[in-house]
Amino acid sequence: MTSTKPYLLRALYEWCLDNNQTPYIAVWVNEHTRVPAQYVRDNEIVLNIGPVASHNLTIDNDWVSFSARFSGVSHDIWIPVGHVASIFGRESSQGMGFEVEPYAPETAEKAEASEKTIEPEAEAEVAKADESKSSDKPKPKKGLKLVK
Repeated sequence: MTSTKPYLLRALYEWCLDNNQTPYIAVWVNEHTRVPAQYVRDNEIVLNIGPVASHNLTIDNDWVSFSARFSGVSHDIWIPVGHVASIFGRESSQGMGFEVEPYAPETAEKAEASEKTIEPEAEAEVAKADESKSSDKPKPKKGLKLVK
C-alpha cells in the first residue's frame, strides 16, 4: 500500500495557497537530499515552496523536486518525501508534522528481493546486515522546531 504522506503534502500545499499562506516545508537532510549545503543547520533546512519562490514544483509519491534561487544562484532541489518533517503556512504557522522516514534505496530493493527469493534463515542475515548499516548513520530528529 502506498504512503498517505505525499497525498497529504499535496493537499496541504493547496490549502496554503487557497488561504493566502506561503507554504514552507521543514526537511531532514542527509546524503540523499539535494539542497544547498550552506543553508543546512543541524541536518535540517526550511524551504519556501510557494509559486513565487519555487519553479516547476513536483510532489510525487517518492520525491519533492523544484528549482529555486538562493542568493541569486539557481539550484535544483530534490527531497525524498520521507524526509519532509512538516509543511506549514508561514503567516499562521498552521500545518502538519510528519515522522521522518530515512530514504534507503538499496534497502528497499533488498527487502523486495528477499521476500521473493530468500529463505527465512538468509532473510534474518539480511536484516542483521541492514541493522548494522543503519546504526552508523545519524538518526533524524523527531518533533518540530519553531522557525521564525
